[in-house]
Amino acid sequence: MAIEAENRSEIEPEHVAATDANEPEAMIEVRDLTHYYGPMPAVENVNFTVQRGEILGFLGPNGAGKTTTMRILTGFMPPTRGTVTLGGYDVVEKSLEVRKRVGYLPESVPLHTEMTVTSYLKYMGTLRGMRGRRVKSRIDDVIDVCRLEDYSKTLIGKLSKGFRQRVGIAQAILHEPEVLVLDEPTIGIDPIQVVETRSLIQELGQEQTVVLSSHILPEVSMICERVLIIHEGHIVAADTPNNLAQHLRGVAQLEVEVGGPPAEVLPMLRGIEGATEVTHHPRPGVNAYRVKFREGLDLRDEISRSVVSNGWSLLSMQMSGMSLEEIFLRVTTSEDDTE
Repeated sequence: MAIEAENRSEIEPEHVAATDANEPEAMIEVRDLTHYYGPMPAVENVNFTVQRGEILGFLGPNGAGKTTTMRILTGFMPPTRGTVTLGGYDVVEKSLEVRKRVGYLPESVPLHTEMTVTSYLKYMGTLRGMRGRRVKSRIDDVIDVCRLEDYSKTLIGKLSKGFRQRVGIAQAILHEPEVLVLDEPTIGIDPIQVVETRSLIQELGQEQTVVLSSHILPEVSMICERVLIIHEGHIVAADTPNNLAQHLRGVAQLEVEVGGPPAEVLPMLRGIEGATEVTHHPRPGVNAYRVKFREGLDLRDEISRSVVSNGWSLLSMQMSGMSLEEIFLRVTTSEDDTE
């Protein structure tokens, strides 16, 4: 389903990023950012602002332009055109000042696997100009924060992928940066380590501005206060998940649990006038259904009467908002894609 033109205009970043004197200070400002690989634009005319102390989710499918944008934010490479400032410093003209203020965890962490965790962190601190007591103190701090105490003397090559990710985060925060940029920080690690890594990122977000890229929708929803959705090199939505759902309203939905045979309940719900889509979501011991309908209608009475008249039990019924996954699909899917 394609988002209607009038709805798209409501959620373009320039319409939601207006600021006033009472809003927090901008930490990152991106204006007309464009970068080409050969003749093809990876990102084109991208605009957004990240406030100091914010945890921003940068969401998009693979190849959408997330990594390119992050590399430019961190001074890893220059833009083809446009400007990016971090802490008031231009990432091209004041690249060294920017790098002092940013910690970067790329998708593939460039670790030296023949080093121990402590020796690697000392090496990274030296590269950043840290000396003496400061680097030793900070190594102790980040090992504690990243829960690496039991592995401080272990060769990095012997660590699991999840613990290597923690080492990567440790090196990113070693120099106490104001901004932390994390590119797909939980990709390829097991579910327990994913939960632990998300918790760590939330803790870090209490002290630093965090920009987190991911194509995993629940991850962004659980960690981030605000979301940018990038598609084919363009920002197509920018706001909190709740506000995006409000901008994209037009379809309402009910979550209904019915004690009755699904083979009969499903066609009954689909036959209710005004229902546009009905899907079955069985759970252990419960048959749940999601009923979508045009906003402005109220199908609850009709559903209740139909369930009772068939002799079934209506176990629960409640309105539900759009999930981040539904928002994402709405703003990144064209009508041609759905034909």
